[in-house]
Amino acid sequence: MNLTLIDFEIIGPALLAGILITTTHIPLGQRVLQRGIIFLDLAVAQVAGLGIIIAHSFHAEPNSWQVQIIALSAAISSVVFLNHTEKRWPEIQEAIIGSLFVLASSAGILLLAASPQGSEQLRNLLIGQILWVNYEQLIPVALLYAAVLFSWFKFGQNNSNLKFYLLFAVTITASVQLVGIYLVFATLILPALATRKMKSNRLKTGYLIGIMAYLSGLITASLVDLPAGAIIVLSLALISLLSTVIRTQTQY
Repeated sequence: MNLTLIDFEIIGPALLAGILITTTHIPLGQRVLQRGIIFLDLAVAQVAGLGIIIAHSFHAEPNSWQVQIIALSAAISSVVFLNHTEKRWPEIQEAIIGSLFVLASSAGILLLAASPQGSEQLRNLLIGQILWVNYEQLIPVALLYAAVLFSWFKFGQNNSNLKFYLLFAVTITASVQLVGIYLVFATLILPALATRKMKSNRLKTGYLIGIMAYLSGLITASLVDLPAGAIIVLSLALISLLSTVIRTQTQY
């Protein structure tokens, strides 16, 4: 293994981004799994992504306040809609969530079809560019996540469905721009699946899985020179599976 291929100046901010994502997505993902609305994150992330695409179609600068406002407005509108449908038609909520994902995805593809960089923009939206993250970019995200975590652990158990959806929308909007839709979904759901039957230390174990996956994924991506986002998704799946197998074996 040639460790000289690893650029720690690049991995440093990318790993910090992964840790920040993990801090918020592990508890949110466990709640999503508990409530049985597995594809909520994909739908909201895709709608936030559609907002980003719309902002870029008006030539807004990446990470500008215009992009943030449009993306966040799109995500919040989607969760307000989903909160309403959950009250009105709870028996078909998962189908509505899936339909919203498909519609937002299709609209995004149509908007990108006329762009010369459309395929590259779509790829970045799906799998992200975590290795391009810098420390300056992470400061507002860290402050936002700190506020989300404070609200979650202070009032999380008493949050109404709408408050949960709003916290979810704010978090996902920031996360999609850091790591892409696939990695957002994987960080939310895979550690939650691995810890779903644990009666204690569930949150700590989820955090450990997430951090180990980001660290090993980033190192592997540097060594093999392949897209980091896709490698981290696979790392999350592998470490979540190993955690499940180890826990199952130790119970017998």
